[in-house]
Amino acid sequence: MIRSMLTTPDGLVHEGDENLIEQWQATPESHIWIDMQGEPEPRERELLERLKCHPMAIQDAQKERHPPKIEEFEHHTLIIYRGISSFDAQLNFVPQQVCFFIGAHFLITLHPGNALSIDRFFNEQGSTLLKESPERVALRIMYTSAGFYIDSLLEFESELSDLEDELLENGNDVLMRKLTTYRSRLVKLRRIFSYHKGITQELTAYDYTHLPRDENETLYAINDVAERFERLYTLTQMYYDICGDLVNGYISISSHQLNITMRVLTVITAIFVPLTFIAGIYGMNFEYMPELGFQYGYFFVWGAMVGIGGSLIWLFKRKNWF
Repeated sequence: MIRSMLTTPDGLVHEGDENLIEQWQATPESHIWIDMQGEPEPRERELLERLKCHPMAIQDAQKERHPPKIEEFEHHTLIIYRGISSFDAQLNFVPQQVCFFIGAHFLITLHPGNALSIDRFFNEQGSTLLKESPERVALRIMYTSAGFYIDSLLEFESELSDLEDELLENGNDVLMRKLTTYRSRLVKLRRIFSYHKGITQELTAYDYTHLPRDENETLYAINDVAERFERLYTLTQMYYDICGDLVNGYISISSHQLNITMRVLTVITAIFVPLTFIAGIYGMNFEYMPELGFQYGYFFVWGAMVGIGGSLIWLFKRKNWF
């Protein structure tokens, strides 16, 4: 699907398909936004080459999984952004690569599937921002997409809080597996946000031709996006640390309980070792054993065994071993 939006210097807004390109080329100082969703690669390449996009930029944009980055070319700046197709409170997310070709008077967005942030601005505020400059649209799309990430992460905070309470009350292996799964997903999210954080740091530090920082509104938009990705990275790191603390806490509690059990078993073993030793001696079948002829030998051995056992129990209780 190819859809286009054209804003002219006299304030008119036109929506259509790639046929608006000719009208845009015939109208100086007009701005055009071309959105391509799920188009075949040859069709994408044809349209991008028509707008003088650099071949290396086209090649990077058409790679199925390219790390997010920003790169400047003669006629445009390329931003490869990792958006989302879906994201829920359990951190189940489906990433989607979104490419921005930002020129002086044009914006091209390239993505394989439905993009919520692009749909929102194409239907609502896109024309207003496009009248100002194409880079404002691109920055606002990234800002909105980051907002979807934040909303789902904040929902995950409630899920994590409930999981923490449940783990403290009745920890089990099922909850541990869930925590481990969350940690794995948070690592993936942190990697994505680390890339995005790097992009916004470059935008803040360097003056790109097609994203000029000398324009106050563009600079404010860049700072807003940078703050959101900084927050996303911080939230992801914080939740990852919390999950790690919960895992370590559960392991510590389990180890402590195991130590208590082993200590009780050790005490029982220590009590019965001397008793087993005595029973073993008098269980030997030698013909001449002096104690066997003693009239009260049986009761004497029983008394010794009870005394030894009672003394050991008293000693272990005094040391608070059980």
